[in-house]
Amino acid sequence: MEERFMLRAIELAEKAASFGESPVGCVVVCDGEIVGEGYNLRERSKNALAHAELMAIDDACHRLGGWRLWKCDLYVTLEPCPMCAGAIINSRIKNVYFGASDPKNGSFGSIADLSAINYTHKPQICGGIMGKRCSSLLTDFFRDLRKKEK
Repeated sequence: MEERFMLRAIELAEKAASFGESPVGCVVVCDGEIVGEGYNLRERSKNALAHAELMAIDDACHRLGGWRLWKCDLYVTLEPCPMCAGAIINSRIKNVYFGASDPKNGSFGSIADLSAINYTHKPQICGGIMGKRCSSLLTDFFRDLRKKEK
């Protein structure tokens, strides 16, 4: 089941890359059904908040009619940053599955582990889901971007 949802997140990441966005995609799942989707839109929207996770959480809240996503799981291609980790905790997401670790901004184990802090809610975290494929999406995107800049 995890792979099916991560594959959809990868498709969304590829869509983001086709727009020149960092290739990060995310889905929110409830009872085995995708209820929220998102991908990075920071460049197109000129909005620092347009991260894949925030877009997917917003979509899920609208579809489900509330902000408490306590029965939901989140699948994302890149380990969430502190802003997204905070939104995940505050929306009460049950489980987080991410692909690639983020050694520069990752907040579920790489730089910090916000899930280990004694907040009101503590999501369960599982990293490395299709990690090589998710990592190569990012590596290839930024390599190609550097080539274009030269």
